[in-house]
Amino acid sequence: MRLRLVKYREQLSSEEIKERRKDKFLLLLSGAAMGLGFPPFPFPFTLLLFFGLVPYFYVLEKRKTLAEINKATYLAFWLFNLITLYWVGSWQKEADPFLMISGAVLVFFNPILFLIPSTLYYTFKKTFSSRYALLFFPLFWVTYEYLYMLTDLSFPWLTLGNGTAAFIPFIQIADVIGAVGISLVVLYINIFFYKAIVNYKSSKKFFYYNLSAALLIFFAVLAYGFYRVSTFHPTDKTIRVGLIQPNLDPWEKWAGGDLDNLTDEYLGLSKKAVEQGAKLIVWPETALPVFLMDGSYNQTVNKIYAFLKENNVFLLTGMPDVKYYFKGEKIPHDAKETKDGNYFYTMYNGILLLAPDSWHVQRYGKMKLVPFGERVPFADDLPFLGDLLKWGVGISGWNVGKDTVNFKIPTDITSRLEQQSANSDSIGINGLVCYESVFPYFVVDFVQRGAKMIAIVTNDSWYGKSSGPYQHKEIAVLRAVENKRSVVRAANGGISCIIDPVGRTKIESKLFTKTFIVSNVELESGETFFTKHPLIIPTIASLFSFWIFALFIMKKVKAKLKV
Repeated sequence: MRLRLVKYREQLSSEEIKERRKDKFLLLLSGAAMGLGFPPFPFPFTLLLFFGLVPYFYVLEKRKTLAEINKATYLAFWLFNLITLYWVGSWQKEADPFLMISGAVLVFFNPILFLIPSTLYYTFKKTFSSRYALLFFPLFWVTYEYLYMLTDLSFPWLTLGNGTAAFIPFIQIADVIGAVGISLVVLYINIFFYKAIVNYKSSKKFFYYNLSAALLIFFAVLAYGFYRVSTFHPTDKTIRVGLIQPNLDPWEKWAGGDLDNLTDEYLGLSKKAVEQGAKLIVWPETALPVFLMDGSYNQTVNKIYAFLKENNVFLLTGMPDVKYYFKGEKIPHDAKETKDGNYFYTMYNGILLLAPDSWHVQRYGKMKLVPFGERVPFADDLPFLGDLLKWGVGISGWNVGKDTVNFKIPTDITSRLEQQSANSDSIGINGLVCYESVFPYFVVDFVQRGAKMIAIVTNDSWYGKSSGPYQHKEIAVLRAVENKRSVVRAANGGISCIIDPVGRTKIESKLFTKTFIVSNVELESGETFFTKHPLIIPTIASLFSFWIFALFIMKKVKAKLKV
């Protein structure tokens, strides 16, 4: 008698095979609908987000084991991620292989994070009742979205609320509940639509109850939005801003070029902006590929300051920044030591504010670094990991910035800094570097500290004419609405734009054009409910989720002890 060493798969009936194929189709249908609901697809497609999860919920409620639930979840959201994040690897001929690998890994890794809400859903079913589990699924989802924003691995690009950015009336509720709160609303609308459908034949009463609940939530949020937009009155306090879009090839720029020519490109466009009345000029992320203020580029620095003084304007610019520390000084724990050991240094993907009549430079170092693109996660705790990231455009391995500082500009921007007293009024402007604009709770910190306008400097040119630049721009709309602040966005190759405090884009550039934008920008002072109380929804959702998970574990432990 021979032992069978191979375990054969369970034989399925033709009906079971048919049912599994149907489930796979429904899961892929959900993934496709959610992907098509996200930018860059225009507004009508956004409506897919409000019922795109219905097929997923149909399959989810049929699955019994955790493995079955999570397999279904991964399949649906893998397609969602593929449609929305395919661009991350760049996939251009100039792209670094490391960047391509990172992009490919993200498409397969990111869907794993969606297993957090599905796992919590399973724990609720096993702890309480499957009858009500789906009603708490949105709380589990919000827990996932919030927790994902807190780690070194964070990439919360697909926060569900981000997909609604083009639906201006609907997103006005963000000034109360934020983008994550909108995720909660969208999920409940999906759930009530799903419950209406499954009750259509069995119970007309519950069909109408659930359909009414879905429509009531949708139209209540919409009514609030129309009210907020129609009653919003912008302040009469403005600043005239010029956004510079040089459209430089990022690969060539970091490969090394003529610094004088690059500087002249910026100053030439800035001069045109000044001629249209701009008092604050904004250059994009890492405008020049050098540590401009480290003392090695005095000729370039002097040329820029001469322009600022001649035209009496301020310059807010993305710029690599470095700080040096010598032995005997207090050296930060994350400082790197030079090969010869003579000194230490930290370098930042930074923003500088240069004034026309002062050599004092206001600085900000980017605090939210792109995982693997700008910094290896957990490199501070495990320094050897930093050596793994060496991709070829000179921008990897940044240090993490230290504080959410706001830049200060005199209220009367036409006056000279030397005439301003130490106690004179100033305008607070915060600067975000690129990816930082996808973090709602991070941006709130700046507004709570007095930022009257949100500035974003970015370079999305790495990703060509893909979905990435369009998605990134639309996400900035939510930061405007949440805090009722104007957003100005200077991008190397686009999309540069000015967004008003209710999320309407006043003016924007086309991708990959050399241009500039000039417009008056409102400076708002009030705080929204969300700005004052940003963490109410994620805190409640997280505490509930942890409680459910703890009860599930306790139940398992008790069962083990009884055996």
